[in-house]
Amino acid sequence: MSINGLWKKKRIWVIPVYGFFYMAAFVFLENNSSAKLHMIHSVIDDQIPFCEYFIIPYLMWFLYITCVICYFAFGKRSSKEYYQLLVSLGTGMTVFIITCFVYPNGQALRPELTGDGIFIKLVEMLYHMDTPTNVLPSMHVFCSSACWLALYEHTRGRIEKQKDNRKLKQQKAGLAGAGVLTAAIILSTVFLKQHSVIDVASAVLLNIICYQLYYKIIPVRYKKRVLSGEREESVSYF
Repeated sequence: MSINGLWKKKRIWVIPVYGFFYMAAFVFLENNSSAKLHMIHSVIDDQIPFCEYFIIPYLMWFLYITCVICYFAFGKRSSKEYYQLLVSLGTGMTVFIITCFVYPNGQALRPELTGDGIFIKLVEMLYHMDTPTNVLPSMHVFCSSACWLALYEHTRGRIEKQKDNRKLKQQKAGLAGAGVLTAAIILSTVFLKQHSVIDVASAVLLNIICYQLYYKIIPVRYKKRVLSGEREESVSYF
């Protein structure tokens, strides 16, 4: 598909446009943090040790999210799968911005860093660039989980139609690898003291809601409308 076709059919222009407004809103929140922050903390957080090695999967998040979005946007994936991922991510990120605006929040979990190893240096850089405010729900957790669920739904559909055992094993291995990376990213948020388990739990809950809505409820409604006699072209997913 040509760039012009992608621009019209998959509306890839939504990505940079929404990205601009999201980053503008996020920067505004970061620069205008309320003096009365609601500190997010759980007793479980105190039992989780700091581990600087988790900086690796934490930073891999940026590449992971970019690759998955490009996979659905520019690969020969259906528009339906692309929109499901895009709207799911957009919903979670918008909920995050609204939550932080009406409920200013932060955390005080970060330890005093000691040592001069490369991993400690990377964590120091992260702490310097990313303030411990606007943490609820965790976008690292939400976005990585949403991307894995999109890959899961896509791979599941391909596995059901796949007759080549070699390709079947490759697809299952790819999904498992993405699952391991997703789990490592989620764990990194608490082991680096970037988030409380409350941030993680709220992101998981939000993901469950988005998954049920965009991958279960709306598709079923769409199918019923098509089967009821409406022209498929006139029935919109969203």
